[in-house]
Amino acid sequence: MQKIPGKLIAQGILDDLKARIQTQNPKPKLGVLLVGEDSASKLYVSLKRKAAEEIGIATDVKELAADTSDAELIAVIETWNADPSVNGILIQLPLPDGHDTDAIIAAMDPKKDVDGFHPQNVTDLKEGRGTVISPLHEAVLRLINAAEVAPNHAFVVIYANSDTFSQPLDYLLRKAGASVTVTDAKHKDDKLTREADVVVTAVGQPKFLTSNGVRNGSVVIDIGINTLPDGKICGDFDSAGSAELEGWYTPVPGGVGPMTVALLLKNVVEAADGKNL
Repeated sequence: MQKIPGKLIAQGILDDLKARIQTQNPKPKLGVLLVGEDSASKLYVSLKRKAAEEIGIATDVKELAADTSDAELIAVIETWNADPSVNGILIQLPLPDGHDTDAIIAAMDPKKDVDGFHPQNVTDLKEGRGTVISPLHEAVLRLINAAEVAPNHAFVVIYANSDTFSQPLDYLLRKAGASVTVTDAKHKDDKLTREADVVVTAVGQPKFLTSNGVRNGSVVIDIGINTLPDGKICGDFDSAGSAELEGWYTPVPGGVGPMTVALLLKNVVEAADGKNL
């Protein structure tokens, strides 16, 4: 199978954004809320911050203890809501246990929600008037298109353990003309996925999807992130064991991740341009 070069495509997006930012005054600014000591969350925030600053987006990262009250977290968000110099707000998820994630997300100004998770943005998307698309969902759509498989008339199977992820993607793919089946890791069905033009997997299990569940010519979008005993990172798809098949897949790392970061920053730039109004 061929790799879909997510990292290369993402770099092209970042290069375009960098050129676009040069004409913006003042420069875009992103507020980032990081709560707790989760090492993966810290890594993701550092990567987003680095990519933002490399293309000219200023960042204001607030790192707060896991036991910070929801009221204090919401106060930070409300400060960013009221600050015209802050164009986008990112709440790094998941929040530590004990926090009301829905309430904290809802505290954002929906025009500054660059992850697309605010309930108003989710509703607007479902009703066909959305202007903010989750970077992760847009990354999936762009990577499918990069494999030269049009979603129109495609059969897509989504393996996911989160409705927050699967429902908007289901909607976007159906809007593009695909037929979609959403299921979870407990209901793995190799016969079903062998019929699919596209398989999206986001379950967090190494080798969850193998060559037994993929047909020749299909596309695998691998969103899983797993740490092996030797410290290496891998996805849900056994790409090495499927090398003899025809088709395309997103590598982990280097596939969906870089695309998601680039498209998050695109949302910041568009918010600064007023396109999310």
